[in-house]
Amino acid sequence: MSKVYTTQELIQILAAERQACLKGKRLKLEIKVSGNPVIDQFIRTDGLQQFTAYQDFKTAIHEYQKENRVSGIIWREVTVKGKNLHYPEIDTELIALNGDLEILKAAKNSIVEFWYEVTEGMDLYLSFNNSKQHQQIVTSDVERIVQRTEWASLCKWENSSFLEMILQLGWGKPEEAYYKRGRPRSGSEYIHAVNPGNRPIG
Repeated sequence: MSKVYTTQELIQILAAERQACLKGKRLKLEIKVSGNPVIDQFIRTDGLQQFTAYQDFKTAIHEYQKENRVSGIIWREVTVKGKNLHYPEIDTELIALNGDLEILKAAKNSIVEFWYEVTEGMDLYLSFNNSKQHQQIVTSDVERIVQRTEWASLCKWENSSFLEMILQLGWGKPEEAYYKRGRPRSGSEYIHAVNPGNRPIG
């Protein structure tokens, strides 16, 4: 039986392939921008060829994940205000298997509880328009979103004078939710907590 790559190995393989594509070492040559050969000869397609080559490779890795049941989960650790949380999330370049989704769902409550604990007294904002805009909300708004979502993830922005804790609340497949490609079957909402008087930056 041949060796099955681990989650970490697949992440490294994808990172190396992404770099190769960005450097122009991998191109998908049959890309046509307009479909009109007269126009296409005047349009540079390097970037599109690189992007498409990487997307094709990534799709092959996702198929490999499914065939070999290689999890897309990575484990993160976050420390905020002296409190720690070890939690699962799907690597942004991989997909979630059905078992991964169950792990994410099981971890949701502990992630949300941790977020509530470390954001007590902070101002809350819901981001929209691809996080370009934020609307201030209250805890009851967050609770309604928590009730209708399946999994959660965290992101922290911090320096000596600023703290922002972002709670991602999602449903469906994380790989579709990250870039809003899967709506309505997959998606997520981002809740930003910042110290009073500050605005979200993430």
